[in-house]
Amino acid sequence: MAIRVMLVDDQALLRTGFRMVLAAQPDMEVVAEAGDGAEALEVLRHTRVDVVLMDVRMPRMDGVEATRRICGGDRHTDRGAAQDAARAGSPAVPRVLILTTFDLDEYAFTALKAGASGFMLKDVPPDELLTAIRAVHSGDAVVAPSTTRRLLDRFTPMLPNAAEPAGHPGIDRLTEREREVLLLVAQGMSNGEIARKLVLSEATVKTHVGRILTKLELRDRVQAVVLAYESGLVRAGGGGA
Repeated sequence: MAIRVMLVDDQALLRTGFRMVLAAQPDMEVVAEAGDGAEALEVLRHTRVDVVLMDVRMPRMDGVEATRRICGGDRHTDRGAAQDAARAGSPAVPRVLILTTFDLDEYAFTALKAGASGFMLKDVPPDELLTAIRAVHSGDAVVAPSTTRRLLDRFTPMLPNAAEPAGHPGIDRLTEREREVLLLVAQGMSNGEIARKLVLSEATVKTHVGRILTKLELRDRVQAVVLAYESGLVRAGGGGA
């Protein structure tokens, strides 16, 4: 089944460019478009979508608020669309991939906190964009490790609870190895990089990451990175707390 993609951007020319790239792929189909977040929510009420490519800065409703509502289930999807999604094996809630103009964009970070599965730059090479869409559709998070580090180092001090870490009860349930893996994930390392550093197989690292997400009740490694910083386990600009 083709991945059903929705394009949300207030620039029609950009949507046209993305549509042309996606239309050339046998496993992707652009099924809807919207010029802002409010229109996107309206379209999603009656359209089955797997992945939403979401701009950040748009009129009426920006991509951050739209992402928060989509990932929070505030879409009032009609019963027919929901049944179609279930029969086709699509996610109950579309996964959101943020597209931003600037590498360091506080709005992109806020969108990740709101539930987005990752973000890419608008000038990303087509093959990387396609890979990102497929990864998000499969349930992975897409944030380049180097960008993760820069983004968090810059914006974590701006978070309301950065000065007084709130902690997280689930962290106490992590084993010493899982905590070690979480620290490295929070530093933006990929599974391969973590495996090399800890002298483990990638499969073992993937298992550890899965257990971390389960214990902390998180959706993906992006949420794990945010939690590690907000809880004080990792400090912006440094390593462990």
